[in-house]
Amino acid sequence: MRRTVTDVVVIGGGGAGLMTALSAARLGRSVVLLEKNPKLGGTSGMSVGSISASATRQQRAAGIEDTPDAHFEDMPKFHGSRLANRDNPALRRILVDTMPETMRFLSDLGLVFMNPVPEPPHRVPRLHQVLPHSGAYIYLLSKACRKEGVDIRTSSPARRIVMEAGRAIGVEIDGPVGPELISARRGVVLASGDISAAPEEYRSRHLPPEMSGIAAINTTSTGDGQKMGEAVGGSVVNGDIAWGPEIRFVAPPTASFITRLPPVTGFARLVKAMMGLLPQSVLRPFLMSFVTTYLAPSHGLFREGGILVNKRGERFCNEQDQPHYAMTQQPDHVAYILLDSATAAKFTDWPHFVSTAPGVAYAYLPDYERNRRDICFKADTLDGLAAKIGVPAEALKQSVETYNAGERGERPALGAGPYVALGPAKPWIVFTEGGLTINEDMQVVDKSQTPIPGLYAAGSAGQGGLLLEGHGHHLGWAFASGRIAGRNAAFNAIADSQ
Repeated sequence: MRRTVTDVVVIGGGGAGLMTALSAARLGRSVVLLEKNPKLGGTSGMSVGSISASATRQQRAAGIEDTPDAHFEDMPKFHGSRLANRDNPALRRILVDTMPETMRFLSDLGLVFMNPVPEPPHRVPRLHQVLPHSGAYIYLLSKACRKEGVDIRTSSPARRIVMEAGRAIGVEIDGPVGPELISARRGVVLASGDISAAPEEYRSRHLPPEMSGIAAINTTSTGDGQKMGEAVGGSVVNGDIAWGPEIRFVAPPTASFITRLPPVTGFARLVKAMMGLLPQSVLRPFLMSFVTTYLAPSHGLFREGGILVNKRGERFCNEQDQPHYAMTQQPDHVAYILLDSATAAKFTDWPHFVSTAPGVAYAYLPDYERNRRDICFKADTLDGLAAKIGVPAEALKQSVETYNAGERGERPALGAGPYVALGPAKPWIVFTEGGLTINEDMQVVDKSQTPIPGLYAAGSAGQGGLLLEGHGHHLGWAFASGRIAGRNAAFNAIADSQ
């Protein structure tokens, strides 16, 4: 078997892995970064791109006074008492305390952020949206890694952690030219994402049964780090907690306009300047191409009278009672949101939005009609609408009649056309919270809380029981924990066998 010797091996080429590799490399260590996919990015590259942080340059420039202590106090408000005993306050403290410096680090790399925006229950605006899109993180971090000499290997899945005398000393991989051992003199860092797309036999060990078969947003988040960590004595904490299922529209057939924009610093600064100078009539189409591509339909559509129908034209659930679970029992797990003319007319202006990106913009029905014609259908009659979305007309009309005649509570009956259908939409798991148990140095620990020598974890793979509800905390943890894991692996003692 071929063999490469390095100081630090990082498994995962998303935000956490790239930050880990850069942190170790800037301390003079040799680093090999392994990514199983053909391209870098991970979930970080697919994200909205917002980070929640306090005491930042951006806040001070906007006249916002904030502290990590206040951030620490506000984070539990997102999950309330229902999960209070599941959180890890020690890791939450690390996150909020390190985010001001982490944001400075990212800004110094050339990343550009919008002015902070509010997201209650945060007491002050803390949400920092990167420009022009989340690909900027991957572009600038990978560029900095290459400048520091990091050996980045794509299409190189890790298979197992190699142990010797109880210490992690390397990783076996299936590289482009065959099996290879990457020996690590100082440490192995698992930064490979969550378990949302893991094989069902593994997910069923952690996630509740009702999430069985629900697809993941990132289909390559297969829990590789968690499985490898468990195989050498680690354990997963909070594996049953997930963001989702969440209903989202299917992806557009081609990449959106905004994702094709160059993520270079100069262009991002131009975009930020434009946002402060251009009128909304010019700026809005730019923002809408983002919002209508990535985000979920608001449940307000159902409160105001929208109903869900499956590919057979059948209404199959109470739309206000966890419809995402009912959708998993439908053909191909997909459904369409049906609106009459009165309801559709509401969703053209505030406060009736179809979807929103925190800190970016709200999208209304006309925005979907303009930007997502592939999922927005309109017809004067139910027969015409059925033909456009490909469902049996008689079944669709019967579903509307049954809904109108049944118990609807305060929801209005479906009235006259023109009718609108949005879809297909599917339930997705966005994130899972289950990561390896770690200590405050990002070391993976065994079931007795003893560190496994030479083994570290960051990001979702090393979430350690920290609850990250609220937008922007997952990305924040990816970068903050990656910096710490990379630094500590870099300073770890050299393995005797190396």
